[in-house]
Amino acid sequence: MSSLEERREARRRRRQQQEEAESSGVAAEEETSTRRSRRRGTEDDIATEETDSAPAAVDSTDNAEAERAAQEAAEAEERRRQEEAAERRRREEEEDNRRAEEEERRREEAERRRREEEERAERERLEKEEAEREAARMAEEQARKKKSKRKGLGGLDPEKKKKLKMFIMCRAKDELVREAKEKALEKENYINSKMPNCQTDSLSEAELIKLCKSLHDVVAKLEEELYDTEQKIRKQDYDINALTLKINDAKGKFIKPVLRKVNKESKFDKLAKSKADFRENLKHKE
Repeated sequence: MSSLEERREARRRRRQQQEEAESSGVAAEEETSTRRSRRRGTEDDIATEETDSAPAAVDSTDNAEAERAAQEAAEAEERRRQEEAAERRRREEEEDNRRAEEEERRREEAERRRREEEERAERERLEKEEAEREAARMAEEQARKKKSKRKGLGGLDPEKKKKLKMFIMCRAKDELVREAKEKALEKENYINSKMPNCQTDSLSEAELIKLCKSLHDVVAKLEEELYDTEQKIRKQDYDINALTLKINDAKGKFIKPVLRKVNKESKFDKLAKSKADFRENLKHKE
């Protein structure tokens, strides 16, 4: 901006010098034209005096008109020159302003591009640093996971794993056998509690028939209780499945319903019991 102001000041000084030179030239021309007009008037006066005897009043009037016309022409020329100089100065000032605005616009554009480039570089630097930190964090996390990760069964060797699995299987088998024995004993105790004492050694035929009828009544009663219990359990299972399906429908999920497990041994026991009951009924009818 300082160099631009210096150039403007230099142009302004040159214009002032040109105007001063033009004004001095105009003054010189006016003086020359005045001298010429005076000389011409003197020559005309001399010629008029020599050749003609016109009155002095006419000569003075002509000289005054000539001087006035010359002065008006000089003034018009001066005004024209001043107008041209003013127009030239105006154009130069407009050109200077346009160049200054263009230079300012180019400077602002360069500054804007520089700021954008700095912002882009800063943003890329921050993104690169963030990516490096994320990569370092992921690497540290992976290393920590690998370091803290343990092998199956506490990092034991294959032989110890095999022995431990065998020990677990043996313990599970023993637990299952023990539970089965406990259930069988419980079942036997329950049956013994429900069965009456049957001493048939010193009983007559009528007493035996009466005992058989009483046992039959007990079995029938137990069968009814078993049937009622099975129906109750079946109804409860059905209600549970229905409620589960409603909950799944409300949640928008489908879950496979729980199927009832059937024990093969109990199924065979039921078949054998039904056959025995049929035979007993036949004997009773006979």
